[in-house]
Amino acid sequence: MPIDIKHVNTNTNNRVGNASAKASQHKGATAATNAPSQTVKSDSVSITSQAQQLQSAQAKLNDIPEIDIKKVEQIKAAIAEGRYKIDADKLATNIAQFEKELQDLN
Repeated sequence: MPIDIKHVNTNTNNRVGNASAKASQHKGATAATNAPSQTVKSDSVSITSQAQQLQSAQAKLNDIPEIDIKKVEQIKAAIAEGRYKIDADKLATNIAQFEKELQDLN
């Protein structure tokens, strides 16, 4: 099950950041008379290459069309009646393409 990291709640980080900012403002007011300027460091987040690959795979999965129930029923009927013929060359090509796409994800 993919995890959607695009909509991560950033408010949890803001609470920590706000508390730190308030504490540093309080200290800064006292230290302002002692030190001319201070640099405030901020937090940063980096996304791993694996997370980026998962995002890419999820985007590709979202582009796949939904199942056509009518077509599925037609194929089921053709198989049951013996009318469905399998094209071995086409099947092999599709399997090879699928394997290539899996390798491209890595």
